[in-house]
Amino acid sequence: MKWKMNGVAAFLLALVTTGFNGFAQGRPMSVPGDVELVSNVVFGKGGDRELKMDLLKPKKAAAEPMPVVVFIFGGAWRTGSKESGIKPLSVLAQKGYFCVSIEYRFSQEAIFPAQLEDCKTAIRFLRSKAAEYHINPDKIGVWGMSSGAHLAALLGTTGDVKDFEGTGGAAEFSSRVNAVVDWFGPTDFTRMDAAGSKMKHDPADSPESRLVGGAIQENKDKCAKASPLTYVTSDDPPFLIMHGDRDPVVPINQSELLVAALTKAKVKCVFQPVPGGGHGFVGPQHEKKVLEFFDEQLRGIKPKPKVGE
Repeated sequence: MKWKMNGVAAFLLALVTTGFNGFAQGRPMSVPGDVELVSNVVFGKGGDRELKMDLLKPKKAAAEPMPVVVFIFGGAWRTGSKESGIKPLSVLAQKGYFCVSIEYRFSQEAIFPAQLEDCKTAIRFLRSKAAEYHINPDKIGVWGMSSGAHLAALLGTTGDVKDFEGTGGAAEFSSRVNAVVDWFGPTDFTRMDAAGSKMKHDPADSPESRLVGGAIQENKDKCAKASPLTYVTSDDPPFLIMHGDRDPVVPINQSELLVAALTKAKVKCVFQPVPGGGHGFVGPQHEKKVLEFFDEQLRGIKPKPKVGE
């Protein structure tokens, strides 16, 4: 049955599938003059096709191996492009990070866990290239938005789960990550509609249902398998979670659930609600939070205290 959308639902789906926060999707991107961009580097295989990533790094050679930030784009697991990560990553590359924006299989190609397997392949590939890329294999952070944040959170919580490694390549290397930034990602598909989402997630043709291969309320076991909440353990890496408190697509309770699980497991977690924020937010103050978090977790640089603190 074809999903018939009203005007509100169509608009919200457009937000999910056509790029976040004003970042271009699928269009040529320019980078600052002090940043080098290398496009379409093959990092492994997803099923029968090659998977590619874009690399950004400072043009000035780093004295020490660089920390890494991997970007995972959003798009309801069924559309989007790695090019949408170039603009936000450019800011980090200017600060000395080796940055990567990756692609992964969409839900119309393969259902979950194919997407997570592809992300793990990318992490393993980077570790296999540590010497060549002059990167620190023990300092790899990941940043995702919306459905990309769902995958980023899963990377953070499934470092000890062998079932999701897949066969994409570089099998001898670890897929663990060392820090996670989650921007408005879903965590429990079965509780999204009950939390007041204006975009219905329970129907069989919703993005979440297509990801797991069936209507989510009829496939709760598959939803649990696809939930980062299922795998939270005390050895998970630190998280920065940011979410608009007026998000009409992915309700903020999705982040609150993950914060509660991480806190219970005594995992370091910084939760930053964005007042008035919808499904996506933009501004240097938000990018600053991300930079400060990665600086602290991957470089050991504490943020400067505010005046009066």
